[in-house]
Amino acid sequence: MSGQSFIEKLTSKFGGKITASNLEAIDPWIETSPDGLLEVCQYLKDDPDLSFDMLNCITVVDFCEPDPKKAAKAKFEPHLEVVYHLSSIVKKHTLVVKVQLERWKDDVDGQLPEIPSVSQIWRTADWHERETYDLSGVEFTGHPDFRRILCPEDWVGYPLRKDYEMPLEYHGIRGR
Repeated sequence: MSGQSFIEKLTSKFGGKITASNLEAIDPWIETSPDGLLEVCQYLKDDPDLSFDMLNCITVVDFCEPDPKKAAKAKFEPHLEVVYHLSSIVKKHTLVVKVQLERWKDDVDGQLPEIPSVSQIWRTADWHERETYDLSGVEFTGHPDFRRILCPEDWVGYPLRKDYEMPLEYHGIRGR
């Protein structure tokens, strides 16, 4: 996987679905649009020169500054970034795939953003996506068994979001 030719190959195949890249970073990365995620991931896995056969983890970075004074100085619009860490066991290389999402679908507080599930590409995504949903509040459409995995079914909120407020009490049990 060589830098510029790899990016040129991706952009010629997927056009505007590849929205950014930095292959010189410590963890080389590309960014794709949400509607290009499945196509790009399937290609990264199936292309014999790439063979990204392992999904190591899925994480979410919450670009949000809950403090209004700090938010006014922030150099970013609030959003979520879903991050996929991929490896090729055979080729011995790694790549990070990023996807930017709104913090709330259609900017309506409480409506979770959606992204397609990659569990049909990498089976391990089944658990990673459930954990990501549970802690960061991202819905993975097309997931085969989409339910909470860490928090109880009636838990309110997503603990890894920066504006999350821990409840003082849960089912009669005081927390603080």
